[in-house]
Amino acid sequence: MTDTKRPGTALITGASTGIGAVYADRLAKRGYDLILIARGADRLELLSERLRRATGRAVRSMRADLGDKADLARVEAELKNNPDVSMLVNNAGVASVSPLLSADVDQMQRMIELNTVALTRLTYAAAPAFVSRQRGTVINIASVVGVSPEMLNGVYGATKAFVIALTHSLQHELADKGLRIQAVLPGATATDLWENAGLPWQKLPSSIVMSAEDMVDAALTGLDQGELVTIPSLQNGEDWTQFEAARKSLAERFGNSQPGLRYRSAQKVA
Repeated sequence: MTDTKRPGTALITGASTGIGAVYADRLAKRGYDLILIARGADRLELLSERLRRATGRAVRSMRADLGDKADLARVEAELKNNPDVSMLVNNAGVASVSPLLSADVDQMQRMIELNTVALTRLTYAAAPAFVSRQRGTVINIASVVGVSPEMLNGVYGATKAFVIALTHSLQHELADKGLRIQAVLPGATATDLWENAGLPWQKLPSSIVMSAEDMVDAALTGLDQGELVTIPSLQNGEDWTQFEAARKSLAERFGNSQPGLRYRSAQKVA
């Protein structure tokens, strides 16, 4: 099949280092051409040149700050108008380890804008184009803190919970229209995201820190296996299957015209 021989072009955000750079390497080796998005032009071009030489793929770098509306619009236009783009990896993001009461609210807003608003706009740019071609993949890099927000800064956890919820919704609405969708939930990963957040990963217990290479390789294996949610650090996949089954079972009990008995009895006493 033609699709197998030529998978198309993958657009990767936050591509110059860490998880994004490993995705670039692995996808190029799988035969994808690349459009790499990041703020750091020098590192981005160095990576692009290395991948061109190593893989022979077409690699284009695009310097863009996704927190800037004009830059974000340029990337959206690329997704809408470039028919070769067949994969979007929403990897760009920032984190925080600051407690809520000591975190700077302006910094929290910037985190929300990058982790959720930019990701949403890029997904909205890509999804209709992918559906029209009946082919396309969206990979959203979330985090285990989206399920366990008590672990780190609450706003950071909330942004990642948003990503997980959006991914579920996209799967529900678009899976039968040719779109593949995956949320990847890394645990602690050895990237500079931690240092930028104020806690270098080297200060974490080595037993909980995964290399970016292992994380991405596991995530791509999960994609190949058709997983909607991939948690590379979770040793027993059945744990997540049971969690999802419990969530869906609970959701079936939400619709009711009357409050629960525990609330009705309180109202009668009042």
